[in-house]
Amino acid sequence: MKKRILTGDRPTYDSFHLGNYIGSLKNRVKLQEEYETFILIADMHALTTHFNKTDTLEGNIRGLMLGYLSVGLDPNKVTFCLQSKLPETVELAYFLGTLTPRAVLERQPALKEKLDQGEQDTFALYSYPVLMAADILLPKANLVPVGKDQKAHVEFARDIAIKFNNLYGGSLPAGRQVFPIPEPLIGEVPTLPGTDGQAKMGKSLNNAIFLTDSAQEVEKKVMSMYTDPKRIHPTDPGTVEGNPVFIYLDAFAAENFKFQISNFKLLYTKGQVGDIEVKKYLVKVLNNFLDPIRKRRAEYENKPELVERILEEGIQKARAEAQKTLVGVKKAMKLDYFNN
Repeated sequence: MKKRILTGDRPTYDSFHLGNYIGSLKNRVKLQEEYETFILIADMHALTTHFNKTDTLEGNIRGLMLGYLSVGLDPNKVTFCLQSKLPETVELAYFLGTLTPRAVLERQPALKEKLDQGEQDTFALYSYPVLMAADILLPKANLVPVGKDQKAHVEFARDIAIKFNNLYGGSLPAGRQVFPIPEPLIGEVPTLPGTDGQAKMGKSLNNAIFLTDSAQEVEKKVMSMYTDPKRIHPTDPGTVEGNPVFIYLDAFAAENFKFQISNFKLLYTKGQVGDIEVKKYLVKVLNNFLDPIRKRRAEYENKPELVERILEEGIQKARAEAQKTLVGVKKAMKLDYFNN
């Protein structure tokens, strides 16, 4: 039996950018071949910081679904689900909350970070890790793909699963547990620099190339990209390392582009090729990468009923798993009074 993965996104935006692809989507497409994959659109988590923007959620959810399908996530291999359609999540979160000391929540690094950023000190923000633990434990996920900076969230889910099993699992047969203990699946999550040379690409930073950008939009953004600030003339020797243009070329070029890229790097360091020529080649590389994504997205955009059905079928499957888990939880806690 395949191990089960849970991952997902908050629908605080309606389209993915190249940084999202490199950081998570590419890995999800690979993992769907090896694991039973659940992808959660965490709209309740979005309310933690976007409670005053609920009018954008529906469009963002559709946008994320189109993004998932366009990059090659296969609905025959992946269960897509919507957090607010799983009421069992809130019920399980309450049970987990009864086992969570307030001091543990007060020490969470993400809480201080969010408060320092000006977020309101709400119950939802405070209890975020408990709801996330419920997200992970409800489908009985074995693995949660995260970067090193998010490992603490999975560790919290691990700790509370162990605590729950120790407290309530005594009635189960030897060797069985109420919850499997989730493990973080740590990948070397690369960070793609923005087109302006900043360390990270981000929608709010206005330095992103989106998977939904047209060929013309890609060209416009690439031709204005930050390169080597020390290079004044095309004949000046340029720096390849850390240069966003070459980082993008390495990240998105198909195998048949590799030789030309190596040649460009050599010429660039010798001052024998200009930035414009290299950027024009990057436009070709990126549009070559994005064309099949654009094609799949257009096909799904023309079939909105199919996209809705894929999500609805995923919700039904996830809900069935959630209900089974909650039955087991209540039985272990001796809360199944009239079901004996």
